[in-house]
Amino acid sequence: MKLVFASSNKNKIAEIQAMLPPHFKILSLEDIGCTEEIPETADTIEGNAILKADYVTEKYGYDCFADDSGLEVSALDGAPGVYSARYAGEQKNAMDNMQKLLEALATENDRSAQFKTVLALNLNNEKHLFPGILRGTITNTMRGTNGFGYDPIFQPEGYERNLAEFTMEEKAAISHRGIAVKQLVSFLEALQKP
Repeated sequence: MKLVFASSNKNKIAEIQAMLPPHFKILSLEDIGCTEEIPETADTIEGNAILKADYVTEKYGYDCFADDSGLEVSALDGAPGVYSARYAGEQKNAMDNMQKLLEALATENDRSAQFKTVLALNLNNEKHLFPGILRGTITNTMRGTNGFGYDPIFQPEGYERNLAEFTMEEKAAISHRGIAVKQLVSFLEALQKP
């Protein structure tokens, strides 16, 4: 089964492809000739995932799924949230984003946070949403070289390591995106059963 994943983020594409069974093949935006930046103008993570999936379905005619993810920090009333990728500006630089977040939390005792992903699937003219949440805390220092985004400063609940210290396989087993992808796969596999 082939499905378009409305993303051009190579890290994210590789991470999700690795979570899927071998008979599922992801096509990226590049694969379908979509080179424009899809507008993410919704004020919720769910809204942005739906916008991206709808854009591909409406403009290119493909069934597809899209995700939007964000880091929600309790002491910052859920920020950066929907603005996680461009928290420190439109350059979308992970290092700048982490620095800004660490500065914002410098005097905070509550460092609890959660990663939230929502996958929006457009399939056979129907829409489906699959959420995933990973709770944890923001650490004072960056650790690890795996992963991307805020992974070097996020320590999942129940673990002594930051997310960037996990292998891709370990991260997939517990991550917000992994949780959402498992739901997506279960849903798609149930459809394929006679």
